[in-house]
Amino acid sequence: MPPFLLPKPQIQTLIRPLSAATATSNTNAVSLYLHRARLIDSLRLQLHSPNPNPKPNLSDPTVAAALLRAAPSPSSALSLFRSLPPSPKPPPFLLHSLARRLSLSPPHLPDLLSLLHSDEDEASRFVFSPLDRLRLLSAARDLPSSLRLFSSLRASSPARHPPTEAYNLIIALHASTQSHSSAVDTFREMLADGANPNSRTYTIIIEHLVGAGHLDPAIEVFGLLPLMRIKRTTKQYNVLAEAISSAERVGDLENLVREMKSDGILLGRAMRDAIGKLRSAGSVEITEEYKEELSPDGRIEYVVDSSEETDEEEEECNKVRLKRWMDPAELARALDGWHPAEVSSLESAGFIWTSRLVCKLLRSFKKPDTAWEFFCWVSYQPGGFTHNSQTVSRMIAILARAGHVELVERLISKLDSERIQLPFVTVRLVIDFYGLSKKFDAAVKLYHSAASICGPLNQQNRVLLCSSLLRTAVKCKRKYEVMVLLEEMMMDGVLLDLQTFSGLMQYFAEVGDLRCVFKLFGLVRQCGLEPDRYMYRVLIRAYCKNERAALGMRVFEEMRGAGLVPDRWTKGLLVKSLWKEGKFREAAMVEERCEDVEEALPAALPGHVWTVREADFNRVCDIYSGCFRNNGVER
Repeated sequence: MPPFLLPKPQIQTLIRPLSAATATSNTNAVSLYLHRARLIDSLRLQLHSPNPNPKPNLSDPTVAAALLRAAPSPSSALSLFRSLPPSPKPPPFLLHSLARRLSLSPPHLPDLLSLLHSDEDEASRFVFSPLDRLRLLSAARDLPSSLRLFSSLRASSPARHPPTEAYNLIIALHASTQSHSSAVDTFREMLADGANPNSRTYTIIIEHLVGAGHLDPAIEVFGLLPLMRIKRTTKQYNVLAEAISSAERVGDLENLVREMKSDGILLGRAMRDAIGKLRSAGSVEITEEYKEELSPDGRIEYVVDSSEETDEEEEECNKVRLKRWMDPAELARALDGWHPAEVSSLESAGFIWTSRLVCKLLRSFKKPDTAWEFFCWVSYQPGGFTHNSQTVSRMIAILARAGHVELVERLISKLDSERIQLPFVTVRLVIDFYGLSKKFDAAVKLYHSAASICGPLNQQNRVLLCSSLLRTAVKCKRKYEVMVLLEEMMMDGVLLDLQTFSGLMQYFAEVGDLRCVFKLFGLVRQCGLEPDRYMYRVLIRAYCKNERAALGMRVFEEMRGAGLVPDRWTKGLLVKSLWKEGKFREAAMVEERCEDVEEALPAALPGHVWTVREADFNRVCDIYSGCFRNNGVER
């Protein structure tokens, strides 16, 4: 029996026997998916062949959308779209597919603009949202139109700022046009507006730095991300792996592989090539678990077409060889009910199950019970598939989010018996998810056994794990356990970060326990940490909302004494609260203390409870801007 060939557990409310499923018909969702896949493969071959056949008559919009995305050129996509059966109102996803394909070719900008302007009547305005338009225009590198639309978004957004993705698109557009200072300025605007950067923001920054020849600063930004609670992505690893490999920096490449294991990241193409180089250079032990992924899987077939009227020696040159079309999200949707007929169709399809494909499918399932059914089912399929730490990690995270502690512990026990370690990021994610499913005791148990599950923890990972457990305790409303855990962690030598203390202060303020808020603020000082503007903001708001504006006034005085200023909203709240409590003199003092900096008061403060502090943002901003300065002047 291979390692993870698990018997199906009969867990009430989670596993439904197949015999109890609903009746099936001859045509089911999986059969339809497979029919579409075969049709799409056949038509893709036609589109890519040197002498394409006449355009097919496509009546299925889903097939048409897939072909538009797979078209070999924007011109062929446009031609294919025009050959579709006439429709007064094409499906939105069809227009999106065409627009995305056109946006990848600047010469087709007029066609793209025509398509974007075609939805200006009320009947079809829903097709392209402002963010959709910005995404397409920036992909087409239309800088003037993109900037006009971004300015419009900033002016008309009902929130304080546009979505984070809008800033990302503009930063990426400036970076692609070598407008380095404009990219940095947009990042600064993002922070000043109070928009929190996400993984993609830092992917763009890392890519920009590497592309401009600043590899070490890119590695430094990458190293800061875990403490900012930012998920590191496959693309970030690929960008750095390619650059480090080209620079032949073996030590940095080995460190990157270790980080990738800790993050549980699937291998990307550049990372795979880099690991191949490492193995050739003699770094075998650290890369041993990836050796099977370094070569193409010979079992996976390609769709191949060749011209019938060719000489034997020319046959290979004329062949069109494409990977089979695969949409894990569509297949997962087809399997949503896990009905017998659909499972039977899946078995008959003869898929070659790989860790990568199983991970993608698990990520696409909407229901934990369907994901678990598939996870167990795939272990028994022909072809010798065996679950590994990556597939088990994804299944554990899904089960933890749904609160299925018994199954999580069962899988962890199985891993332990096979001496397979989980990625550290999975352990932390499970503790976070136990906060959503309100399983505090399970989170504490996992926390105490973390080192045996994922290996020895460095100081940074201990801080992250402690922060996750405290946040889970807060979500589970375990007020008294929070302070006990905090004392245990500090006795154990863990120095928590500022954003964790800010999160705890906010929680105790919300439950009206100002005594704990005051105690936590004292612990911050005791740990040698300097409060930042965001922490002062949390404290002032906490006191004001608990009708203790006088204490808020003291915090404000300390803040101003440290040379820091509040944001406008916090200052306004403090003044209003002081007036409400009859402290008119103190309210006037706040106004007076802010009078000389009134115009400089920020609309928002960078930072967020639990995740990121202002100093982290400042550090990234300094690194980013410092790379594009020449004698003190930004380029």
